[in-house]
Amino acid sequence: MSAWEQNVRKVVPYVPGEQPGQEGIIKLNTNENPYPPAPGVARALREMESKQLRLYPDPAASVLVEALAGRYGLRPEQVFVGVGSDDVLAMAFLTFFNSGKPILFPDITYSFYDVWAKLFGIPYACQMLDENFCIRREDYVRENGGIVLANPNAPTGVAESIEGIRWILDKNPGIIVIIDEAYIDFGGDSAVSLIPEYENLLVVQTFSKSRSMAGMRIGCALGQPKLIKYLNDVKYSFNSYTMDLPALKLGVESVKDEEYFQETLRRIVATRERVKTELGKLGFVFPDSRSNFVFVSHPRIQARELFEALKERRIYVRYFPKPRIDNYLRITIGTDEEMDVLLDFLKKYVRQKER
Repeated sequence: MSAWEQNVRKVVPYVPGEQPGQEGIIKLNTNENPYPPAPGVARALREMESKQLRLYPDPAASVLVEALAGRYGLRPEQVFVGVGSDDVLAMAFLTFFNSGKPILFPDITYSFYDVWAKLFGIPYACQMLDENFCIRREDYVRENGGIVLANPNAPTGVAESIEGIRWILDKNPGIIVIIDEAYIDFGGDSAVSLIPEYENLLVVQTFSKSRSMAGMRIGCALGQPKLIKYLNDVKYSFNSYTMDLPALKLGVESVKDEEYFQETLRRIVATRERVKTELGKLGFVFPDSRSNFVFVSHPRIQARELFEALKERRIYVRYFPKPRIDNYLRITIGTDEEMDVLLDFLKKYVRQKER
């Protein structure tokens, strides 16, 4: 090892889902929305003048902050925005988890949490989900430096109730509780309704899933003004201009079109429920997903085998070679046509295996 390498911060990075570049594939591995963003997004993009890009964007991201505040019934000082929810969550870890006590999150959840903890030198302790992939609330009643819960959880799709989140908040008044709601629009109740009651609650959401804007990188945090001020203090000390001009303008257009947003959600949820029924007929087992994906296992077919067979058929799903979930596949909900191709393949594959 070179002398300078001894002082390098070394981490095992988060591994994102594969991004195949070839044409003619069915991509169901990264939980992207199969439908385009709101029509106003494309219109604003066409109308944007290139000369605007010579200027710095508003560091306060005021137009987007105000649009989100209006949508959620909050004040602008209760909204923080960043470059995708990953940026927002990383900023929250850096801002709030400095007590030296371990932060708590489930053993099966979004795998960026432990990466950030290691990167920032934050101690953490994973709490085991039960046999149904549900959190055990009592595991979060112990000395800790913060709590992070994805709701609905990823990669399982299981949602915790508002009553459960309230119970955890009541038991932990002295620490920050982050509820990561990347998938909340597809099912479950948002913890945003609890913000007026709890000054230690931070709710994080993203435009990448339900708003079809994964390529634009927009995320937000919602909470009481004191929390948002602390986040902004750290942001301005790190990078004042986190949100670029196109993201601000296009994000506002997405928030404005509530009718299109709700219709897209209805389509995805309807497809998800149909797919769950068909998978059940084929013998697959899965938690009751409230997200835009299903987390499935088959008692007689190994997940890795099925993953490879699907990939050979140019259907990409997500496989996690990790303890407790290495016989599961996470399958994003695509269009009805894409899901029909998937289901037709699975029907033939299962029948062949059962001969």
